[in-house]
Amino acid sequence: MKNFVALLSLIVLFTNCNSIQKTASENKNTSVKDTLSVKNKKPKLVVGVVVDQMRYDYLTRFWNDFEEDGFKRLINEGFTCRNNHYNYVPTYTGPGHTSIYTGTTPSVHGIISNDWYDKFTGEEVYCARDESVTPVGTSSLAGKMSPHLMKVTTISDQNRLHTQFRGKTIGIAIKDRGAILPAGHTANAAYWFYGKDEGKFITSSFYLENLPKWVMDFNNSKKAERYLKTWNTLKPIENYTESGSDLNSFEFGFSGKENATFPYDLKELSEQNGGYDILKSTPFGNNLTTDFAIAALNEEKLGEDNDTDFLTISYSSPDYIGHNFGVNSKEIQDNYIRLDQDIARLLNELDEKVGKGNYTLFLTADHGAINVPAYLKSKNIPAGYIDVAEMKKELTSFLGEEYGVTDLIENISNNQLFFNYNRVKEENISRKQLETDLKEFLLEFPHISKIITRSALEENDFTEGVFSLVQNGFDQKRSGDLVIIFDPAYIIYPEKGSTHGSSLNYDTHAPLIFYGNGIKNGETYEKTVITDIAPTISALLEIAFPNGATGNVLPFVLKKD
Repeated sequence: MKNFVALLSLIVLFTNCNSIQKTASENKNTSVKDTLSVKNKKPKLVVGVVVDQMRYDYLTRFWNDFEEDGFKRLINEGFTCRNNHYNYVPTYTGPGHTSIYTGTTPSVHGIISNDWYDKFTGEEVYCARDESVTPVGTSSLAGKMSPHLMKVTTISDQNRLHTQFRGKTIGIAIKDRGAILPAGHTANAAYWFYGKDEGKFITSSFYLENLPKWVMDFNNSKKAERYLKTWNTLKPIENYTESGSDLNSFEFGFSGKENATFPYDLKELSEQNGGYDILKSTPFGNNLTTDFAIAALNEEKLGEDNDTDFLTISYSSPDYIGHNFGVNSKEIQDNYIRLDQDIARLLNELDEKVGKGNYTLFLTADHGAINVPAYLKSKNIPAGYIDVAEMKKELTSFLGEEYGVTDLIENISNNQLFFNYNRVKEENISRKQLETDLKEFLLEFPHISKIITRSALEENDFTEGVFSLVQNGFDQKRSGDLVIIFDPAYIIYPEKGSTHGSSLNYDTHAPLIFYGNGIKNGETYEKTVITDIAPTISALLEIAFPNGATGNVLPFVLKKD
C-alpha cells in the first residue's frame, strides 16, 4: 500500500512538473511574442517631409483648394501643431533643415546660415561644401558636397547607430543642402538635382563611388526633360481668389517673358533661364522630387523589414517660387494646389509599399517668408528695404572720424559685422569699446531696430525675446561681432519677390504635422518649437536622442500603449 501511495505521489508530482514547465514555456513564448509585438509597433519607415519656405497660413489659406487625400488627410488623421515656431535666427534653409533633424539650434549644431564668413581663413563657407569629396554622377563642382560642417548627429544618424546600421537612410531634394543635412553623417545616400544642361540627380563620394543602377536608369529616363512643358494653372485662374492679381509689379518672372503671368512655356524659356534649372522655380520640381522619392522607396526597399528606415524628402521648389514671385502670387497658390497632389501620391505609394500603419511621417518647413515689402507698403503697412551700400559708406566714414582708420570691419554678411581682429590689435583698440561705439552709431541708422554685441551674447543668458533667438543662432566660433536686427518687414532684398531670415512670425511660424504609426489624432495651439521634432521621433522609436538635442518630446502627439 505504501509503495502504491509513493508511486501515485510520483505520478502526481511528475504531472505537476510537466504542467508547470508547460505553463512556464507558454508564458515564455507569450512573453517573447508580446515583446516582438511591441517591437513591431514601431514604424518600419519614418518619412520626414520639409517644404522649403512654407508659411503656416498656406494650409488655411488654400484649404478649400486641397483634395481629401493630401494635406487634408494628414491633418484630419494626424496631429497638427498649429503654433509651431523656429526658436532662433536666422531662419534660412541650411539651419532650418539641420535644426529639424538634430533637435537643436545653430548655437549647437554649427550650421549658422547657408553661407558664412570664416574669420580665421578670410573665406566664404557654404554649409554643405566639401573640397575633400568628388562628384558622383556629374563632373560639376555641384557634386562636391557633404554634411561635414554639421557638428552633431541627426535622428537618422541615431537610428542607424541603434539598428547597427541595418536601418537605411536616404535623403532627397532639389537643393543639395536639403538632401544632405537631414540625411546626416551616416546616410546610405543623399541625392540632389543638378540642372543646367544635365537635368539629373547626383551625389558625392562621401556616400558612394558610383550611382546605383536605379538612379542611372531614372536619370536616363528623361523625366526632367518631359517636365519642360507649359506651366499653366491647374484649375481655372479665376478660381484663385486666395492670391493677388496675376499681373502686378511685385514679381520677377522669367527672362525672355515680358510679364510674370500665366502661362509659361518652359521649354522655350529654359535656354535663357539655366536650362533644366528653370524647373526649380516651378511645381514640376516638386513632381520630379516625388518621382525620385517613390523610385528610392521601391528600389531601396525601404520599410520592408523590422529595422526602421528613414526617407528624408525636401521640396525645394516652393522656396524658388516664393523668391521669384512672392507669397501672394498666383504662382504660389498653384504650387500648393499641385504639391497637395504630390503629397497624396506619396502617401498612396507608402500605403501600398510599406502599408498604412507601418510608417510615420512628419511634415514641416525650414522657414516661412515675408510678403513683398513693396506690396505691403502699397497697402499702407510699414515695410521697406535697407540700403546696404549707404550703410557701409556711412560706417566707413564713422570709423575714419572716430578711430582714424577705415578697415576695422572685415566683413558684413548675414546681418552681422565681423571685426578685422589684426587691425583692431595693431591700432590697440578695445573690442568692447568698438562694439559699443558701432552699436550706438548703427542704432541711428533708419529702420535698424536692435544691435546685439558679441560681448552681450557671451556674457548673458537670454531666455525670451529676440535676444534669446539671436543667442540660439549664435556660434561663438563662426558668428560675427555685431548682429543687426531690422524693423519688421524691412529687408535686404530687391523690390520684387519674397525672402526670409528674420525673427518675425512670418518667418518663424511653420506648419508641423505628425501622421501615421504611433501618432494620435488631434491638434494643439500650445506653442511648440522646431527643435521638438527630433526628440519626439526619437521617443517614438525608443532610440537615443541626437547628441546635441535641446528640444523636448511632445507627449501629447504620441499614442500610449
